[in-house]
Amino acid sequence: QVQLVESGGGVVKAGGSLRLSCAASGRTFSLSAMAWFRQVPGRDREFVATINWRADNTDYADSVKGRFTISRDNKKNTIYLQMNVLEEQDAAVYYCAARAVGFSRLSRKMDDYESWGQGTQVTVSS
Repeated sequence: QVQLVESGGGVVKAGGSLRLSCAASGRTFSLSAMAWFRQVPGRDREFVATINWRADNTDYADSVKGRFTISRDNKKNTIYLQMNVLEEQDAAVYYCAARAVGFSRLSRKMDDYESWGQGTQVTVSS
């Protein structure tokens, strides 16, 4: 019944910015950490960023540090990914994920996440 829906993807030129959103509906994931992953066809799904419930702890893949920022608004049941200085290698389908209720520990592992969105496409052109 729980659903995560990503939005905000699109086509941008290299060096541009996008802000992705992930809204949770139905069942809530109180106290849970959430994350963003991305996947390119033919490759494994890749960790991007994660944030704990209180938003006082985050973790980023080295490839996006300094360019991407993850945040959340628990009152709106929404997390965000601000992506700046986009590069061609950032092009992918971006997925939102949530850990189970009460699991706030940060993780880079896909298996630690219980719920997933359908993904939103980010295309970066040169």
